[in-house]
Amino acid sequence: MPEAFKNFINAELIEEMARHLSTAWPSFARAQFIADGAHELEKLELKERSNQIVTALEQHLPDDFSKAAAILGASLPEGHKAGLSGWAILPLNDYVGRAGQHHFEASMDLLEKITSLFSSEFGIRYFLLADQGRTLAQMRLWSESDNHHVRRLASEGCRPRLPWAMRLPALMKDPAPILPILNRLRDDPENYVRRSVANNLNDIAKDHPDLVARIARDWMKGASDSRKRLIRHACRTLLKQGHQDALEVFGYTAPKKISAELALHTPSLTLGENLLFELTLDSKAPASQNLMIDYAVHHVKANGTRSPKVFKWKSLSLESGGQAVIAKKHAIRPITTRRYYPGLHHVEVLVNGLSVARSYFTLSL
Repeated sequence: MPEAFKNFINAELIEEMARHLSTAWPSFARAQFIADGAHELEKLELKERSNQIVTALEQHLPDDFSKAAAILGASLPEGHKAGLSGWAILPLNDYVGRAGQHHFEASMDLLEKITSLFSSEFGIRYFLLADQGRTLAQMRLWSESDNHHVRRLASEGCRPRLPWAMRLPALMKDPAPILPILNRLRDDPENYVRRSVANNLNDIAKDHPDLVARIARDWMKGASDSRKRLIRHACRTLLKQGHQDALEVFGYTAPKKISAELALHTPSLTLGENLLFELTLDSKAPASQNLMIDYAVHHVKANGTRSPKVFKWKSLSLESGGQAVIAKKHAIRPITTRRYYPGLHHVEVLVNGLSVARSYFTLSL
């Protein structure tokens, strides 16, 4: 199994942080910082570990943030000099966000420096919540930076629903202030940056689906291959939801004169086994059609109702008078994000966002 993220914030990391901080500021209470930051660390999860280090920084750095920021800046790598980097930057995000509210310029300078070492996407959100206009103005400047890490911060930091981070309710309600930044970065030479733009738009789509569908249609005009990939990734939630305007952007219109037969080979199965099914599509349409085929597994919930989870399956072109037969094996196995309940489930096939067939199966635990 891969290493748990929380284990990257460990006693050795805290000792390394103390070493760099005490080098930059000899008066730093190195031993006490280590004791406070590493206190019962093994009992804490990732965010709790980071927060404990933030509290230790608040206790042992100067109360004057301008002085603290200078110490942190001097603790960063430069040239061949080692310094704070990697997972040590995660608590620095929250420290700057909490301690630097009344020192905007110094905070922005520090966040710009550390974003290349890990990412400042969490720290910048404190400032977006406190002063959205001023912070977005800074982020628009960052979108023109020569440093691709800084350009990515301009997009990633203002994602309304950034995972593991504070949400941005004002931008969830009205994402218009974000759009100039995303428009500026949509053709960025770095895929790392374009991917962030796509994820930002996908966040926006969860609250404003029609807006993102319109943006996708507009951005498709004269789009390069890289921008087309960005747009598709940005619309992934809309496509799974069967949003018709978004589907049309990619040439997927409502299927015409298609019959569908779903054969379920496992009408009953036990948790840990595979759901096996086969789809046959026949077309009597006068022309070929581009088809995006997805399927949804409708899981039984605790209250007996069913909740669908959509999965991507296959895209194909079906000729006039043609037939397509495709099979699928879907594992019904324990995962951390779902609790299974016994009972009658069903699988549903979606073609270009529209339901064309379904079949039922019984799950035992």
